[in-house]
Amino acid sequence: MLHTPFHKFHLDRGAKMVEFAGWEMPIMYTSIIEEHQHVRHAAGMFDVSHMGRVHFKGPEARKFLERLCTRRVHDMAPGQCRYSLVCNEQGGVKDDVLIYRYGEDEFMLVVNASNRAKLLAHFNAVRGSLRLEIDDRTEKTGMLALQGPKVIPLVADFSDEIPALKNYRFCVKNLVLFKVTISRTGYTGEDGIEIILPANMASKAIGMMLDKAGSAKDLVRPIGLGARDTLRLEAGMPLYGHEMDEQTDPISAGLNFGINLDKDEHELGETFIGQAALKRIASEGPKNRLVGLFLDGKRTARQGMKIVRGDQPVGRVTSGCLSPTLGKAIAMGYVPAELSEPGTVVQVDLGRTLVEATVTTIPFYKRPKKS
Repeated sequence: MLHTPFHKFHLDRGAKMVEFAGWEMPIMYTSIIEEHQHVRHAAGMFDVSHMGRVHFKGPEARKFLERLCTRRVHDMAPGQCRYSLVCNEQGGVKDDVLIYRYGEDEFMLVVNASNRAKLLAHFNAVRGSLRLEIDDRTEKTGMLALQGPKVIPLVADFSDEIPALKNYRFCVKNLVLFKVTISRTGYTGEDGIEIILPANMASKAIGMMLDKAGSAKDLVRPIGLGARDTLRLEAGMPLYGHEMDEQTDPISAGLNFGINLDKDEHELGETFIGQAALKRIASEGPKNRLVGLFLDGKRTARQGMKIVRGDQPVGRVTSGCLSPTLGKAIAMGYVPAELSEPGTVVQVDLGRTLVEATVTTIPFYKRPKKS
């Protein structure tokens, strides 16, 4: 298995390690519920170095990304991030990604760990004769996510620039020996930042960050992937391999905000892969829709469990958990469009029993607005 630059850090703190997409990663340090609640109330530090980081540079890098991604790229400013999708010709999702624009002809995509190898092959196929360099820097760098309501106030003690970043913006900090990319992004439903830095400096940097926190050190705790999953589920954030795959289109998944179906009207005829298929789906309306579900009782639904209406299976669960924040069993899943209205009552087949579930809007949780 691959190891992130923070592997020793995890072992030294007694993390329970598991295999994830070919990487040995911490699932938890104490308990998923405790770590989940700490992120909701204070600050959590996640090792997300397993995520792919691929750079694109050259005179036709932007044109390549316009073809590859469902979002417009030409109107991104340097220092801006943008959520997008990479689709196949049928409109199915190959991956959801974050686009970073560093300059006129320099970009980065952050991609899911499980899709990195597949996407690298896809990038080379799409590139054709376009003039650009593709540089996979995943194993040359590390990536940390600091998430929670205490993160930005804590960072403000050490930097004026980072707290001033707007959501989906980033800056590059030139330190003595290396550069660090810091973005106002995350995958928990909380405010926070994500940091990309050279692998050979990563272990030293994580120690420096915790040391600099000083008396506030207990505010920042390492958090495993288990809590990252329950946090993103409460926030209604889809996960590749659960809510998305190559047989599922992003419109059915409710990700319309990540698609510019009129991209060709702004890009001199340039279209993205899958655009024609997604236009048809948008015009006709998706047959199935991703919904949230509140389940009766405390038993949790798991991926693949059937959603039932009457005595007929009508859909499937994609993710589920007992929400640590809400104290309720929640799930996401696909149902026919006509059953997607909030308040619709269905059942979930938990194996030995059927439980009632009520369709609800996503997300289940939104962070409190600042007063």
